Amino acid sequence: MAFTIATWNINSVRLREALVQRLMTDEMPDILCLQECKSPVENIPLAGFHALGYRHLVARGQKGYNGVAILSKLPMVEAGAGDYAGLGHARHVAGQLENGVTIHNFYVPAGGDIPNREENVKFGQKLDYLTAMRDEFHAARPERAILVGDLNIAPREDDVWNHKQLLKIVSHTPIEVDHLGQVQDAGRWVDVTRQDVPDGRLYSWWSYRSADWDAADKGRRLDHVWATPDIAGAAHGSRILRAARGWDQPSDHVPVFATFDL
Repeated sequence: MAFTIATWNINSVRLREALVQRLMTDEMPDILCLQECKSPVENIPLAGFHALGYRHLVARGQKGYNGVAILSKLPMVEAGAGDYAGLGHARHVAGQLENGVTIHNFYVPAGGDIPNREENVKFGQKLDYLTAMRDEFHAARPERAILVGDLNIAPREDDVWNHKQLLKIVSHTPIEVDHLGQVQDAGRWVDVTRQDVPDGRLYSWWSYRSADWDAADKGRRLDHVWATPDIAGAAHGSRILRAARGWDQPSDHVPVFATFDL
């Protein structure tokens, strides 16, 4: 069984329904994981997605913010949703394929602008969320699992446009990178994107604040595809669809892909 999975922070699935359909039509991933849907589940515009073959959905939603959804051409059943750190946010949902592979879709809190939990509640929530993820994976070591999503951290020096300048910027601070590393170690997760593309700068996010995002190219790799060691070797073909950042009324994130032969 071979399938391609894509993860994309869509920044409002209702506002960008046409972009989701464009991705489904042009790239045809078998499974599409969306974050920041900003919609209750019942208001996700499913009719057009169903018409393109995405007839299976597991999701958690909230009005106006957060929200995660997995849209699949392949049969899938819900496999749970975690309220990590007790925030009451719709930031995680999991689905299981018929071959027993579980797919986790995460939207880790962004963390605000100040990298200090004493001065910024949102930064503390982000660290607590990551700690809860770590503890969960320590307690129940995942097997035959894929973890994707907007993890809101660019861990490597070549995952950002300028390592030194971003060391004190939320998403690349040492404490965040350490927390994400602990999550990865707890589940023995393999960074599939970097397994396939081990060297060179890779970005999946460019700020709306840049007048010319493409020319400035001040990006960060905030969106990830991980897999447990028992299936990571079956992954290949990782890529980032940079061109989507230039679509009409785009998200500030772009889709990240990987293919698995299982």
